[in-house]
Amino acid sequence: GIVVLGLNRSHAKNALNKNLLKMMTKAVDALKSDKKVRTVIFRSEVPGIFCAGADLKERAKMHSSEVSSFVSKARATINEMANLPVPTIAAIDGTALGGGLELALACDIRVAASSAKMGLVETKLAIIPGAGGTQRLPRTIGTSLAKELIFSARIIDGKEAKSIGLISHVVEQNEAGDAAYRRALAVAREFLPQ
Repeated sequence: GIVVLGLNRSHAKNALNKNLLKMMTKAVDALKSDKKVRTVIFRSEVPGIFCAGADLKERAKMHSSEVSSFVSKARATINEMANLPVPTIAAIDGTALGGGLELALACDIRVAASSAKMGLVETKLAIIPGAGGTQRLPRTIGTSLAKELIFSARIIDGKEAKSIGLISHVVEQNEAGDAAYRRALAVAREFLPQ
């Protein structure tokens, strides 16, 4: 069937911290061997947010030696998602920045609300995307445009994301704030055996 993994760190805009990465790794590991799973949808349970990227408050408290370990763990977790043996869909009903967009890029298919905001914004912080974005974005939209978006840290909406091929489907947001999730479910149902 369809498995939905929902991010829910509302107080931190679903920012990726050590604990959330640990939970995501555990969930992804369980999915790898579950033969009943046909599709995995990654979504947010927090209105208006998909994932704000790395938890910069937690990161600021880390010793410099911990930072590289954290980035490696984030990269490994996102790579494990990308390597799941079933189709994966990111339902982007809100903001997906930095590691949040990298998480979405690791999915096979991306669906977003037209109002969703997306970008690899790390260069504004004098760092580079560390969880695969520098590889996955060019493969998705082409090298030149990917470089422009990464160098400028530009944030784009769902309509522009669709026009450049970053996402497969763009939908108008609904009152419930889950239009992308609903479209993702419809797409996932197409993958189920009839």
